[in-house]
Formats: sequence, C-alpha cells, structure tokens
Amino acid sequence: MVDHTRALSFGAAANDYDRFRPSYPEEAVRWALDGLDDGAQVVDLAAGTGILSRVVRTIGHQVLPVEPDPGMRAQLDLTTPGLTSRAGSAESMPLPDASADAVLVGQAYHWFDKEAAHAEIARVLRPGGTFAPIWNIRDQQAASWMVELTRIADLRDNAPDLRKQVGGFGPAFGPVEVAQFVHRTLLTPDELLGMLHTRSYWLTASAEEQLEVDRNVLDLLARHPDLAGRETIEMPYRTVVYRARRR
Repeated sequence: MVDHTRALSFGAAANDYDRFRPSYPEEAVRWALDGLDDGAQVVDLAAGTGILSRVVRTIGHQVLPVEPDPGMRAQLDLTTPGLTSRAGSAESMPLPDASADAVLVGQAYHWFDKEAAHAEIARVLRPGGTFAPIWNIRDQQAASWMVELTRIADLRDNAPDLRKQVGGFGPAFGPVEVAQFVHRTLLTPDELLGMLHTRSYWLTASAEEQLEVDRNVLDLLARHPDLAGRETIEMPYRTVVYRARRR
C-alpha cells in the first residue's frame, strides 16, 4: 500500500531537495531514451523540483514535468527557467492520449498505485513509446560507512526490492530491460546532513526522532576513519534504469 503521507512529504523541503539530491548521469538518461529522435516529447512524471527534467532538456529533448506537490512544482518553476510544471499524478495526468514519446520517472515509481499508473502511462504514450523509471541508489558495497548511515537515517526507501517493484508494467507494455550506471557526487558534511533532511523518513518523523538522527549522523561523521576531518564526502551511487516500450 502506498504511504501517501511520506510520498507527499517532500514539498516542505523543496529548496533543500533541489540543492542536495543527486542528479542523474546523462548516459543513464540517454539509455532510457535510446531510439528517440532529437526533440522528442518526454514527460517527467513525479518531476519533483526538476532534477531529471534538466538532464532530459540538456540532451536535446522537449520535457513536460508533471508533479502532484505544489511546493515541488513551485521550486521547479523557480529553478528551471523555460519549464512550467503541471499538476498531476501518475494515476491522473493532464495530458492528451498518445501525446508523449516517453515517460520517465526519477526516484518515485515505488510510490505509485501500480495498476492505475500503468494504465495512465500507457494512455499518454504513443505506440512504441518508452516508459522508464530511474533510481539513484546509494551503493553500500562501495563504502563501509554507507551501511551505518543507512541504519541511522532509516534510508529503507532508498533501495526498494527493485525486482519486486519492477516485475513488469502491465499488458500494454513489452518486456522490461534494465541497465546500471556508476554515479558519484561530492557533498560537504553539512550538505550530507541537508540531503538527509530531504528524506521522507526524516520529514515525517517527530522532532525528537529528527534530533536523534542528526546526533547519530554527526557522531558517525566525527568518528568513522573514512569521514572524520573530511571537507568533502564522496557519495557512491548505482543509477538503475528500467525500460519498456508501449505495445
């Protein structure tokens, strides 16, 4: 069952979300959209603050962001000149039938009502169009301290069991393909803490629980040999992309 409280918690931290959340590597987005002509019409569904939209536009496509949270839409419109987000959800998009060449979803597919969302995405896509959910997943195997950070900050929604999440996209779609890409970002200790403050767990926690997370993260930063005294911290990610074509 979708936790709507957590799914719609991000607008309160829209500015920090846009500042501290990682972008997506261009090669991953190009793979997701492989086969599309330049200037294709791409919907960024659950677009948030436009992090993925900006990459899509950089590689030469038209992008239409659709986002349910008004706080996130306002931040996208502010920080992404030339784009205006539309209010809508995965289950109800304000778009005509067969109007898009592709629908991308960055970091949000696991919040969807899958059956309703698959039908709505199929409605909006042209025959042969692409649907591709994308995740940046912290790579716990690349750094030992990532395991402890995940436990402290309860980052369970970072890495849903993608094999269960993406078993298929319903009868309107063909077979699902998958690819992975290495991705790394640099954050200062303050920026790392700021990024954690954009997580749904922290945003919906009590003030006492938020303080406990912050104390434990600061303790980890101070005592772990790979983190103590560092001015910047390398965050290792795997960017995982799933892709299927509209039948």
